[in-house]
Amino acid sequence: QVQLVESGGGFLQAGGSLRLSCAASGSIFSVGAMGWYRQAPGKQRELVATISGGGSTNYASSVKGRFTISRDNAKNTVYLQMNSLKPEDTAVYYCNAEIEVVRMLKYGYWGQGTQVTVSS
Repeated sequence: QVQLVESGGGFLQAGGSLRLSCAASGSIFSVGAMGWYRQAPGKQRELVATISGGGSTNYASSVKGRFTISRDNAKNTVYLQMNSLKPEDTAVYYCNAEIEVVRMLKYGYWGQGTQVTVSS
């Protein structure tokens, strides 16, 4: 059984900063790519940022230069540092990870989501 547990969401004013964390635990052989997605009310879930096992990163254009994704492989944890937050960043943020549960057997997992609300 594998779990992704997110933390760090909250309510803050525009221009502020927030750091999200997502830790993978359970029966894990290795962790591959990890990422953050978000879903605003009435909208589809969208990619925010991803990071490969080797540390290569990819960002949505709307967050590039404001958000930074990083990971701690020893802790099976991915982070999202969010700066200069805007009201349009308001959404539920979900963590995603590709996890090899045994050698050569991989699954994608999602966290439960954490709410980020940015007021103007």
